[in-house]
This record gives sequence, C-alpha cells and structure tokens, in this order.
Amino acid sequence: MNRIVLFMATNMAVMVVFSIITSLFGLDRAIGQSPVSLIIYASLFGFVGSFISLAMSKSSAIRSMRVQLIDQPSNETERWLQQTVHAQAKEAGIGLPDVGIFQQSSPNAFATGWNKNNALVAVSTGLLDTMSKEEVEAVLGHEVAHVYNGDMVTMGLIQGVLNTFVIVLSRILGSVINNALRGNRGGGGGYGMGFFLGNIIGNVVFGFLASLIAAWFSRQREFRADAGGASLAGRQHMIGALEALQRGSSANSALPEKLQAFGITGGHLAKMVSTHPPLDVRIARLRADA
Repeated sequence: MNRIVLFMATNMAVMVVFSIITSLFGLDRAIGQSPVSLIIYASLFGFVGSFISLAMSKSSAIRSMRVQLIDQPSNETERWLQQTVHAQAKEAGIGLPDVGIFQQSSPNAFATGWNKNNALVAVSTGLLDTMSKEEVEAVLGHEVAHVYNGDMVTMGLIQGVLNTFVIVLSRILGSVINNALRGNRGGGGGYGMGFFLGNIIGNVVFGFLASLIAAWFSRQREFRADAGGASLAGRQHMIGALEALQRGSSANSALPEKLQAFGITGGHLAKMVSTHPPLDVRIARLRADA
C-alpha cells in the first residue's frame, strides 16, 4: 500500500520542524561555513527524522488504523491467522510478529516495525472476507517476507541518506536566496530571512524529490516480497492473491500513504510516485520466474 503519511509524513514533519527550530534559535550559526561541519550536521540530523519515524511506525500503525491485536484468539479465524503468521515467521527464521485485524471493507494488509524481531502484521476484515485461505496465506507470506528482508530498516536507512542530501541542498538554497535578497552585500553570515525561507522551501521541495527516489526503492522491494510470499505459501497462491487484489483494486489505497509502503497493494498514484508496481506487472514477474 503506498507510503508517505506514517513513515514519510512523520519524517517530513520532523525535518521541517527541526529546520524551523534550528533557524529560529540560531543553531545554524554554531555549524559555521565549513563543508565538513555541514555534512556532519546534515548526516546526524538527517537520520533523526527517519529513525524517529521508524521507531514510531508500529505504535503509529496500531493507532491510525485502529488495529485490534490478537493476544488471545477469540475465534477460529483469529486463531488460524495468528498460527499462520507465526508458522511463516518460524520458517523465515525471524521473531514472532504481533498479529492484528483492522476494520476496512477493501482487501488489504501491511507489515511494519523497527526490526524483524519486533514487527506487526495486520490484515483488513475485507481481505479475510473476500479471499480464500490460500490467498490470505500468500498475502501473509508477502508481509512476513517484508519483515524478513528488513524492509522497514532498509527504508529507514535510505530515507536517512536522502534526508542528509535534503538538508545540505536546502541550506545551499537558503544561502543563495539570502545572498540574492541582500544583493551580495554580505553581513549577517548568510542567516537572514532569505536563508530561513529558502531553507524551509528547500526542505519541502527537495523532500518531495527524495520521496520519488524512496518510492523507486519501494517498488523494487515489492518484487522481493512477492517472491518471498511465493516461497512461503506457493507461487500459484501468491499469483491468485494478486489477481484477487486486482479484481478489487478500486479500493486498494485505503491505508495512509506512509503505511502503504509496507502493504500488499499500492494506491492510484502516478507511476513515478507509486510505492508499488502495477499488479499486472507483479503477476507477470511471478509467472516469468516460475
């Protein structure tokens, strides 16, 4: 499901708020004009937003999607769901994820968490209602594969690197705008209102461009998760699950965008910003790899 409002929205918010705070309180001045200092500063704080998002991902997902965790199964469906996820996790060699269900009429699922031994796998009521057990098992395998592949941490690292570039480029833009407004007369060390505004604008603009790069990595991740689901639940069942999602694709993006990056389907976004490849492409890849 398409990313950019739990993982990336949190990350973007932290980045923008941090930029405002450092500019308002003059913390930028402590960095000086040294390129080395700037790179160290950008690297340090570039990873802050990313790892705050990563650390919050599981609790944020539970709250935002109102996930009901299965501690003690209350019926056969919950018992089967928990047992299936845990059996797949054991086969993959990872810690047992928390398992949950969220109310949503469309078929969907996601996995999130800060590491592969402390993850969450959740499915929608619509997925349980519209898919066969074999298809649901394949979807669960896809999500467990995300966890096994360390996709949450990988995306956190990628986002941290991208954040670093965003900070550096934003500061450069702020300096350029500030110097242009001052007519290159200098004074103030390049930390006037032009720098402040340019820095904020740069965080938004370059942050969006960074999200395009992150989305490309996310699309490559989906092919690996599909292959993992095929290995855990059977290739034909994985293909059948994707075909079922294709039939119900009219409602395939009901998760928050950020959370969608770790889901089973993507949103109706333009191809460049979509975190998931088209379902027909994913199905064709699985058939070609048979």
